[in-house]
Amino acid sequence: MASASAFGRCGRVALLGAMLVLAACGLPRSGPTKREVMSGAVENGGSTNIVMVNDAIARAASYAPTYGFSRSFQAAGQVGADEIRPGDTLGLMIWENVDDGLLTSMGASSTQLQQLQVDSAGFIFVPYAGRIRAAGNSPDALRQIITNRLASQTPDPQVTVTRLAGDGATVSVMGKVGGQGVYPIERPTRTLSSMLAKAGGVAIAPEVAVVTVKRGGETGKVWLTDLYSNPRNDIALRPGDVILVEEDSRNFTALGALGGQTMVPLGNEQINALEGIAMVGGLSSNLADPTGVFVLREEPASVASKVLGRSVQSTQRVAYILDLTQPNGLFVARDFLLRDGDTVYVTEAPFVQWHKTISALTGSLSQAASLENAVK
Repeated sequence: MASASAFGRCGRVALLGAMLVLAACGLPRSGPTKREVMSGAVENGGSTNIVMVNDAIARAASYAPTYGFSRSFQAAGQVGADEIRPGDTLGLMIWENVDDGLLTSMGASSTQLQQLQVDSAGFIFVPYAGRIRAAGNSPDALRQIITNRLASQTPDPQVTVTRLAGDGATVSVMGKVGGQGVYPIERPTRTLSSMLAKAGGVAIAPEVAVVTVKRGGETGKVWLTDLYSNPRNDIALRPGDVILVEEDSRNFTALGALGGQTMVPLGNEQINALEGIAMVGGLSSNLADPTGVFVLREEPASVASKVLGRSVQSTQRVAYILDLTQPNGLFVARDFLLRDGDTVYVTEAPFVQWHKTISALTGSLSQAASLENAVK
């Protein structure tokens, strides 16, 4: 009996030791503790700058990248509605003041030349007038050029020039619009907003719609709401522009002791840390440590220099700590703006791990007692 009792005591000690090891490193949890995150600080040989957020830090980190068009986009003038361009189709009518003219048939005083397409170099060919540069001229200017060319060969010629089609001055509209396609730049559609209307309007919610314009090697983009609220964003279109409408993909990730763990779209609004937490159900009242709310971010050098108080030359990995228990902690969190790619991570309260440890040990001791009774 003594040996059995000794075995039971030894078994309990062994099981207790095993459970202590399990409680120390094997219990389930939602992520690293506050102390474990801070152990990766640069001061400890890690690669993360740990920054406690206060009012000054919130202001320094409030940089928010914005969309908008460069000066070259905004300074571009509107395409003249009557300006002839390569690819346009023209119609000519020529009257001659003689019975037997150069171009007219017997008994006719005029001739009509239809479907004259301006070639890629901007030229057309007119019989007896030769190869004439049409691109860059208005129909009236081209009329005068052709008249002058024919005047040396037939007396007092009269010429009219009509722009039949404007296929040369076009833009491409793609993405989330009512009707994708290639559209001519005409008098009513010489600006970005009017061309979007011509394409059937935007087919997604305006607050998440981003409009991108590609012109040669340059690209600009703007929120749809900013396009209509700021006239400077309603840029003049140029031939060959590509317009793309797409849904904004900016988001932040919420992890840890929160009401939900997910990726959250930012839209075109400025969302602060408090709003971001509320969007996923708030802090978990049973798990969260309100002193350990982290915002993890890759900070550009210009902003990192202000936040860290020293000059840096490259992007820095920063873990911002928001302590909601401080007297002004909620105000600081309200003033701290989230950005695309941020990770909001809320650590578990120390009590949670302690509770899990006690629960694990209590359950294990009960199992050990049952085992001892079975041995007896």
